[in-house]
Order: sequence, then structure tokens, then C-alpha cells
Amino acid sequence: MQEITVQELKQRQANGGNLNIIDVREEWEFDEDNIGAQLLPLGDLPKRLSEITHLKDEEVIVHCRSGARSARAQKYLMSQGFSNVINLAGGIMAYREDA
Repeated sequence: MQEITVQELKQRQANGGNLNIIDVREEWEFDEDNIGAQLLPLGDLPKRLSEITHLKDEEVIVHCRSGARSARAQKYLMSQGFSNVINLAGGIMAYREDA
């Protein structure tokens, strides 16, 4: 499974690239800390998949708190035909530690 480091993601954000970032945490977690992602909680992913099907052939970066839920989301999305899903290594915890 493909991963992106926090440093790589921050560099790409700083360069202003068009990034498709999906946050698979719960809404209360997202409300506390958002890095510019679209909220799509892991438990809602199957029933809300139609919201992101237009991204099937694009790069999609998934993240959660530590990387475990987003790894599950990555596997699920790839099983649904998404071709380029990348997990943020260490999740939001690593993102915030690298301030």
C-alpha cells in the first residue's frame, strides 16, 4: 500500500497543488482539527461512496488520527476501483507533531 509522509504532504500543500484529501475520522475529530480535507468517516464510506466516485482515476490521500482507519479506507477504496489511494503515514498526530 502506498503512503505519503507528513513532510511530503506539507510540501505539496505549500506548492498549492490540487490535492484530494479525505479525512476518515469522526465529525467531532474533524471539528477539532482539519487540514483542508473532505470529511467522510470510515463507517459512512460505503453509503457515501458516490460523493467521491469522480475521483476514481485521480490521486486520493486518506488520513485519520494515526493511520489505522485510513489504511482500512485505502483498502476499501482500492477494492471499489479507485486506482491511486495514498495513506498519510502517522495520520493527523504526525501532521501536528511536524509543526
